[in-house]
Amino acid sequence: MSGDARLWCDRLVRGLGQHEFDLYALSRTRRQEDEGWLPLPPHVSRVRTAPLWTADEDGVTYGRRARRRFAESYAEFVGVLCAGPAADGPHGTVVSDGAAGPDGAAGSNGPGEAGGSGAVPGSLADRFGSALHGLAELARDEGGLAAALRSDTALRTLERACRAPGALGTAREARVPDLLAVAAHLERALRPLSLDWYGDDGLGAADLCHATAGGPAALAGLLAQHFSGVPLLVTEYGVQLRSHYLATGPDTATPAVRALLAAFHGRLAAEVYRRAAIITPGNAHTRRWQERCGADRARIRTVHPGMEAARFTEVGESPDRAEPDTLVWVGRIEPAKDLVSLLHAFAEVRKEEPKARLRVVGAPAGPEGEAYLGHCRALAAQLFPDEADGVHAVGDNPVSFDEIGGPEAPTLADAYASGEIVVLSSVVEGFPAGLVEAMFCGRATVSTDVGAVVEAIGGTGLVVPPRNPRALAEACVTLLRDPERRARLGAAARARALELFTVEQNIAAFHSIYLEIVSHCPVRRVVLDRSGEPLPFGFPAEARVPGRWTGPTARVAQPAVPGRAPGAVLRPASVRATPLTATEGAL
Repeated sequence: MSGDARLWCDRLVRGLGQHEFDLYALSRTRRQEDEGWLPLPPHVSRVRTAPLWTADEDGVTYGRRARRRFAESYAEFVGVLCAGPAADGPHGTVVSDGAAGPDGAAGSNGPGEAGGSGAVPGSLADRFGSALHGLAELARDEGGLAAALRSDTALRTLERACRAPGALGTAREARVPDLLAVAAHLERALRPLSLDWYGDDGLGAADLCHATAGGPAALAGLLAQHFSGVPLLVTEYGVQLRSHYLATGPDTATPAVRALLAAFHGRLAAEVYRRAAIITPGNAHTRRWQERCGADRARIRTVHPGMEAARFTEVGESPDRAEPDTLVWVGRIEPAKDLVSLLHAFAEVRKEEPKARLRVVGAPAGPEGEAYLGHCRALAAQLFPDEADGVHAVGDNPVSFDEIGGPEAPTLADAYASGEIVVLSSVVEGFPAGLVEAMFCGRATVSTDVGAVVEAIGGTGLVVPPRNPRALAEACVTLLRDPERRARLGAAARARALELFTVEQNIAAFHSIYLEIVSHCPVRRVVLDRSGEPLPFGFPAEARVPGRWTGPTARVAQPAVPGRAPGAVLRPASVRATPLTATEGAL
């Protein structure tokens, strides 16, 4: 886990000090391993990690009976992925490639993509779940799946499923390179099935498993639920299925590969949502995707991300710090942020307000971001030749590019403070964290209508269509010319952000959800009396309520924890929660 998700998980664990945590982390790249560890609070009892970016041989050799079990389960598994429209039955729907997502955004393929899932009919959902758990049981019994998933048997089984009568048309067109690519992706995504985390000394001993992402990252929690009945809580601030659709476009894979992988991720998303006790999307945009994938509305609780507001307090209480006629854009520099449209819009703004200035504050995201930043700098130089007051003066460009930590923007708060208006020009956005930070700073905003933008600002800023420089320019000019409206919108935005998007509200919401889940599940610990005999009803429901309790406390039989004396008394208000952290995007 990295970036904002990593910080969110750290704040959540630290904020829920009344609970005990075991952390189980999946890593996708060596870089994540090398980023180092955050200091752990004392109520984290154990940390276990699994580097899924390496594909070392597990040394497991199957006997004849195990090979037959694998062939049967894997044939059923890939058979569901290759199943065509007829297999969905009368209630199944198939939408062609390139369909709009649930928010209607073109180019954001929805859950009903060909080969995808949508709401999976019962028969296919049951077949997929049964095959997935059959593979997991085989891995538990035999010690792993890696060699089997890379074997010729797996490849031939996948090929037969693609060629079977009634299979997807695109699947039947798969060639050997396509089959190899799909088999490799499935092997990588299913690596959590081979982990040794699911016994009574691991996830099986938890009161609940909290998966901090969906898709393959939630497989460990799904198996803990299957093997030990541990309830699963799934939090998604960005939908993994949507991330897969966006990352796997026509220029990255053949139609056959795209169809089969979309089927896998769609079926897996539906299975995770079906088995989860509660699902917590971070916004309505994510919630719509989950519902389209079959999630039960009764088990969905929207919990907005919690963000640190204190570092923006001084700026929020001093709206007069802004530089006159200045627009500010803050974020990661990459094509999805559409700075090209912003620059063209600013050219229109300058025609109406010649004194206007634009500050772009942010760092490029990888090599692609570096190239995009270079393109934007060249475009800015072309659109706005350096201006000088006289023939002997040095020219000055009205567009500047800065990074946080530089002299012009020492801190993130200083970046927002420098502008009268904060602009967001993205064409793709999940939850707009930068927009909420601007709201904490009491700044009026102009944003494109993408992702959860409208939900976040709730009428406290101006919203325009994406990829529309003229509309973006008109909104900016409107606010530049109306200081009273800017102040009014900025104050309303700050009040909304402090009410909905702080760390405190996020922690309180998850504490309540933890208690709600465990209150509906059997107590998983044996409570003993003074003589060591089981004590019926020794762990009463009211012990889940936070607060200080007096009187004798029953001892709880539980595995020894490093650093804790044997027989240590469990705090009555505690719940052993196990966050499952993983990278964003498909494994």
